Amino acid sequence: MAESIATKVMAAIVQSQGIDPGRVTPGTTFEDLDMSSLDALALINALEEQFEIAIPNEEAMGLRTVGETIACVERLLPEAVGP
Repeated sequence: MAESIATKVMAAIVQSQGIDPGRVTPGTTFEDLDMSSLDALALINALEEQFEIAIPNEEAMGLRTVGETIACVERLLPEAVGP
C-alpha cells in the first residue's frame, strides 16, 4: 500500500507543478522543485482533498521533501492504522 501512496503523492506533485516526473523522488526537496510557499499550500490542499485527510498547519509548514510528505500522508490515513 505504501508504494501506491508514494506514487499518488509524487503524481500530485508532478501535476501541481507541471514538471517532468523524473525530477520527483522521495529525496527531492521542494526547494529543488522551485516550489513557492503558495505552491506548497496548493499541494497540501490537493493532498488533503485527494486522500480525505487533514494535515495540521504546523506539520505542513515543516514538510521540506517529497519523502517527508509521503510519510505524513501515510501516517494520517485511517487505513494505515493497525488493529
